[in-house]
Amino acid sequence: MQTQQRNPWLWIPSLYYAQGIPFVVVMMVSVILYKRLGLSNADIALYTSWLYLPWVIKPIWSPIVDILKTRRYWIVAMQLLIGAGLAGVALTIPGDNFFRHTLAVFWLIAFSSATHDIAADGFYISALSSHQQAWFVGIRSTFYRLAMITGQGLLVMVAGYLEGTTGSVSIAWSMTFYLLAALFLILFAWHRFVLPRPAADVGRQSLPLRGLFKESLETFASFFRKEHIGRVLAFLLLYRFAEAQLAKLAAPFLLDVKAAGGLELSTGAVGLAYGTVGVLMLTIGGVLGGMLAARHGLRRWLWWMVAAINLPNAVYIALAYLQPGNLMFVNIAVGIEQFGYGFGFTAYMLYMIYVARGLHSTAHYAICTGFMSLGMMLPGMISGWLQELLGYQHFFVWILIATIPSFLVVSLVPLDREFGKRDSPQSATSVV
Repeated sequence: MQTQQRNPWLWIPSLYYAQGIPFVVVMMVSVILYKRLGLSNADIALYTSWLYLPWVIKPIWSPIVDILKTRRYWIVAMQLLIGAGLAGVALTIPGDNFFRHTLAVFWLIAFSSATHDIAADGFYISALSSHQQAWFVGIRSTFYRLAMITGQGLLVMVAGYLEGTTGSVSIAWSMTFYLLAALFLILFAWHRFVLPRPAADVGRQSLPLRGLFKESLETFASFFRKEHIGRVLAFLLLYRFAEAQLAKLAAPFLLDVKAAGGLELSTGAVGLAYGTVGVLMLTIGGVLGGMLAARHGLRRWLWWMVAAINLPNAVYIALAYLQPGNLMFVNIAVGIEQFGYGFGFTAYMLYMIYVARGLHSTAHYAICTGFMSLGMMLPGMISGWLQELLGYQHFFVWILIATIPSFLVVSLVPLDREFGKRDSPQSATSVV
């Protein structure tokens, strides 16, 4: 099979935007939705953290995605299923048992999204050279995070506007999810047309069931035979330890009343904070991180990136103690945090690519992201309980203390000095 050439700019931004949409809906928009519908912080953090589980266990079926059909096929099929799931959420929000029903549909979206992630990340690795991967990692990170900003920003602003015009929180959010479903089905149609067909993206549909199971098991086991696997796993689990807890409580903090320690912002104002300055600063941080890693190699910038993803968390301490009424102050604080996230998360994404290099790159990358999700799931589950125990002020102080493990694992992580640089040995060789 000959490789069908497509300009990566045609599909990388939209693919990772589509990859981010269901994740932000399941893990973050659901938090705001349930907060507006009256659930407690402890319940919100616990139940929405459980929704990480499909991303944690996706390595179990990642070899099947790697072996059966093509990665392109799985991408398109899962995007169609996710669009239908988003419409299902919209349908169930106004019902009496909205929590049970929406949670069930969120689980369906989560499993579909995890499968989509496996295929999309493997497709990225198989379609690009090592240097292209390093160059575009900032772009894909930026558009993935832009999808998250769309959810936390634009989508929430739309819901806030509809809350005011309809006078009903449930109807407003139902209409918002119908609009989101329509957007995702447009993305599905675009990718069905524009995704290339790399020569390496070939399924092995004739493999018998016994052989499929044996190869899947060997693929999974080969990941744990990698050199320095203990230090690699520590990095994957702890690099985002503080962020995992902050992510669950940032939006509830902005929405909560001042008597409870929050900022008492409106739904629309929360969306505005993430959708204006946050978008700009995230974009700058993500693109800058990818460019610097591609020019100088990841190791040179790794310490700067771990500092960038962790230290800006201190802005929430200032917000909690000052409780400013000035929305501009809140926007600037969110922008600082978003820039740090965009710059610092580049290191995490690029390191997962580094670890996944080799014969089973798709499955091994999925295993990496599974451990990443586990590192987000476990701290996130207790974050709501911790916040209610400590209060917002002391909770955000704890978040800054919780950044220490990130710095420790970075000091121990194994990494080739030249990885990602132009003209490095990896740049001349396909990683598949």
